[in-house]
Amino acid sequence: MTRGRVLSVASECVPLIKTGGLADVAGALPAAMAAEGWDMRVLLPGYRGLSARLVAPVVIWQDPDLFGGAARVLGGAVDGLRVLLLDAPHLFDRPGGPYSADGKDHPDNPERFAALCWAAAALARGGGSDGWRPDILHAHDWQGGLAPAYLRYGEPAPVRSVMTIHNVAFQGIAPAAARAALRLPAAAFTSEGVEYYGNISTLKAGLVCADRITTVSPTYAEELMRPEFGLGLEGVLAARAADLSGILNGVDMAVWSPETDPEIVPYSARDLTGKAVNRARLIAEFGLGEVPGPLAIVVSRLTGQKGIDILDRALGGFVAAGGGLALLGSGDPALEAAMRAAAARWPGRVAVRIGYDEALSHRMFAGGDAVLVPSRFEPCGLTQMYGLRYGTIPLVAATGGLNDSVVGATPASLAARAATGVTFHPVDEIALAGALRRLVALHADRKAWKAIIGRAMKVDVGWGGPAKAYSSLYESLLA
Repeated sequence: MTRGRVLSVASECVPLIKTGGLADVAGALPAAMAAEGWDMRVLLPGYRGLSARLVAPVVIWQDPDLFGGAARVLGGAVDGLRVLLLDAPHLFDRPGGPYSADGKDHPDNPERFAALCWAAAALARGGGSDGWRPDILHAHDWQGGLAPAYLRYGEPAPVRSVMTIHNVAFQGIAPAAARAALRLPAAAFTSEGVEYYGNISTLKAGLVCADRITTVSPTYAEELMRPEFGLGLEGVLAARAADLSGILNGVDMAVWSPETDPEIVPYSARDLTGKAVNRARLIAEFGLGEVPGPLAIVVSRLTGQKGIDILDRALGGFVAAGGGLALLGSGDPALEAAMRAAAARWPGRVAVRIGYDEALSHRMFAGGDAVLVPSRFEPCGLTQMYGLRYGTIPLVAATGGLNDSVVGATPASLAARAATGVTFHPVDEIALAGALRRLVALHADRKAWKAIIGRAMKVDVGWGGPAKAYSSLYESLLA
């Protein structure tokens, strides 16, 4: 029996379009919620080429003038995922990525994602021509923020709404002059509404208008009420603290499995023989020499948020102690250059690949001894969960979802046989250098190292727990 119907509104979703972790979450939630009895469908922008991937598409909604042109919503499926695709060529059929082209944001991004939200609100009110209408609208990040606002400021609708913050740093800012073009009433432009320091914030619109707010880890939910993390929205979130909860993301346990991963020599917590083979292969693939200490990996965007600058400054002692580093990522040109310089400074111990390669990332998690995640803030993070899954010990900053998913190795946690990684705080090069020294010492104690690998690989990082939490949230709304 179906508990209810949920319309998930997102700007990206695996397997159709991905730039970050939001896509993984949006793609994994429907199957996870189906196991809990919820019928969830995902509404996405119809970026160039996506409609051709829908199986058996049908038109379920149309609008002759959706923010400047005709639009329709196509219902169909992709790899078993039920998708609603907003086919609006004037907004989405263009070169470049979902949000930008040639390094610059699309200038009409406010209107593009307002159109997505308008269609979502219309489907929430009246349903599609196929008879499917949601009981709950679940919007993700600033791109979905206007959907709860259109429900709040428009005709009453028998539907409840949830707003999920994946990263508060991206707030969907539009000039105040765009209010009418975004179809927002004048009454909405107040400090209690969508106004944000003289502009419009579509993320704030969702936060003030949704019935409930979630973010992607319990610690991040608490951090967001502090100025250093809330980035101007801490007051809004503090005012809605009773409606805010943190639900840690999960990972796809079938895709990320050291026992079945087609990219690697398989292994398990019971038999780590294959991991040693993968380590040797990874060293050869990156052109490293002998690494007597822990072989650390980094798979990340190269940005200040991810702490790549402090990693660069903390590496010297780690390399001197026998450690090695294989890095895969791209981002800030200055940080790319800094990591290339590190590889030149320590040839045979540090190697860098600029770019992204999904298959290589799997080989890195299988072959690494540890994964480094020194983020200044991290709403949830998936990298540390992949590390746990593959027995590649996470070394993480004690922030956000990193803090919620990794038990740091301390004398107490080691004695209690609870440690699953290494944590550090504050997020600076001194603390990181200390954590790297602890990692080297832990790796040298072969009995303790094998034990921590075994515990890490037993941690449940799947979607079962998060799905039950979302199910409880949905049920509370419908009650």
